[in-house]
Amino acid sequence: MSILADRSTRVLVQGATGSAGRRQLRALAEFGTPAVAGVTPGRGGTTVDDVAIFDTVAEAVAATGATASIVHVPPRDRAATGAALEAIEAGLDPVVLVTEGVPVHETLEIVEHARAAGTTLVGPNCVGAIIPESALLGMLPPGCTTPGRVGLISKSGSLAIEMLRALTGAGIGQSTAVSIGGDPVLGTSQARYLELFEADPDTDAVLVLGEIGGTMEAAAAEQVTRMRTPVVAFIAGRTAPPGRRMGHLGALSSSGADSAAGKESALAEAGAVVVPTLWAARDALRELTRG
Repeated sequence: MSILADRSTRVLVQGATGSAGRRQLRALAEFGTPAVAGVTPGRGGTTVDDVAIFDTVAEAVAATGATASIVHVPPRDRAATGAALEAIEAGLDPVVLVTEGVPVHETLEIVEHARAAGTTLVGPNCVGAIIPESALLGMLPPGCTTPGRVGLISKSGSLAIEMLRALTGAGIGQSTAVSIGGDPVLGTSQARYLELFEADPDTDAVLVLGEIGGTMEAAAAEQVTRMRTPVVAFIAGRTAPPGRRMGHLGALSSSGADSAAGKESALAEAGAVVVPTLWAARDALRELTRG
């Protein structure tokens, strides 16, 4: 079992005729789960790499039975926002909004619609999710993964990839790995992903890769107190100067609860195993899943 998707998930790609969308189509085909459709307004009736292109998501869903979307539409002129709203309205779930640079006020609009529809929105500004050997919802590299029983939640796509390499190299497989995005406003919180992993009988432990800035880890800590599934946590940005943004738009820390120390303290008090490095996270997970 997994969260978000499985072998039965039928994925379409919005923005499929652009360079990023074409790369996504190739990645899905190489993974072994080709997209069932692409969507680009004005390009309906054409094909890209043998994938049929439609003008609208509704047309694509009616023709192919698509159930999930990966959005590779640029943010200018509300294009990405309109694409995400179109996918939500069409009933697709999850909707993975890979796009970087979506204005915060537009993200709030998308999140409001997703919550009203009961849609899981991954992102924005993310590389999506992967269920090893089963489903790909973005651009996490399959070669870094192996099937197993550890769930991964990461704000950073780069850290997610590095951690997947470390886990796979140590023989620790993954149930689902998700890059949730690094913007100040996200479609789905760490706490909600923790709920999903807690309900997954095939996940034995969860690794949370957080970072400075915002209050999301505090809410995640509250969820940890309600979990039987063990949680390991690493917070990036320990040495970041207060008041300076580090990488992601949301990674802006003060010296308080949104600092690395503040988040580590909250998660440790909640019962998570808090570690200082990615390699310590790997070792902690090895101990938790041993036997």
